[in-house]
Amino acid sequence: MTDFVKLLTRKNSLRKQCQALSSADVEKAIADLTEILEEKQEQEQAAQAVEQERLEKIEAIKKSMQDAGIDLDDLMNLVDAPVKKKVEPKYQVTDENGELHQWSGRGRTPAVFKAFFESGNTKEDCLIK
Repeated sequence: MTDFVKLLTRKNSLRKQCQALSSADVEKAIADLTEILEEKQEQEQAAQAVEQERLEKIEAIKKSMQDAGIDLDDLMNLVDAPVKKKVEPKYQVTDENGELHQWSGRGRTPAVFKAFFESGNTKEDCLIK
């Protein structure tokens, strides 16, 4: 919370700051704050109206689906979910146990590949051809 907001939201702090102001200055501040409050309330009412309209549309769609005997699962089965492409491995090494390890070259380097590189090998040495 900024110092200004703390000042505005604490009555005693506000009173202390207003002591140096004239009555006209305090009235001007009150008028400005009232105008800002009214604008904020209008914005909130507009946002509520938009949200209410959205909820009414959702309810109408739900009712229409219910009348048609359509379930949400029916629609979900028709939607093609975006499938994340699996990145094909670009490198592979065989460890001392004979186990094959593959890596796409993205993200953190796996420990098996770190050990392979530290032993003097390069990425080109384990490139899948």
